[in-house]
Amino acid sequence: MTKGLLSDQVNTKEIEIIIRELNRVINKKITGDVVELGCYVGTTTVHLTKTLMATDKRLYVYDSFEGLPEKTRQDLSPLGQQFQVGELHATKKQLVKNLTQARVPMPYIKKAWFSDLIKSDMPEVISFAFLDGDYYGSVIDSLRVIESHLVSGSVIVVDDYSNAALPGAAKAVDEWLIGRSVVKKIEQSLAIISII
Repeated sequence: MTKGLLSDQVNTKEIEIIIRELNRVINKKITGDVVELGCYVGTTTVHLTKTLMATDKRLYVYDSFEGLPEKTRQDLSPLGQQFQVGELHATKKQLVKNLTQARVPMPYIKKAWFSDLIKSDMPEVISFAFLDGDYYGSVIDSLRVIESHLVSGSVIVVDDYSNAALPGAAKAVDEWLIGRSVVKKIEQSLAIISII
């Protein structure tokens, strides 16, 4: 495993892109807090938290802590047969332990399926969101629950956008983008969406 990474679910280049985009939001002084939907064991959580330490922004983390949900037809791919219900399971206790060992401030953590989250579960204003739901339903649910909290200049980074084994992520993003004023670019397997 690469230094600074708690799992192989994200690589160093992806972390660099995520943190670069968060720093752009911070440097532009975009108002709002930061959300992470899908944290697994906390690799991105640690890096997001470290980046936010010198700011007044707070990190809110959401995960089922039950692993992957059922696939829908939008998620089917011959390349993604290894992804099964319950896979990528990590406990909230494990996340807290990893954050404690990294010596970072504890973010707000909520255990829930993304489909069960409601508007009041989110911070009032979101300036940056990292979405790592893997599947269509998880990504579209994440986008829908954060959308009314976003402001001009907010950035959303979605993992697995160009991952052929997880086609639902791209389908959810592309469906959600229809009719919205955004700029989208792709780097690595990340979709970077800037709200205009």
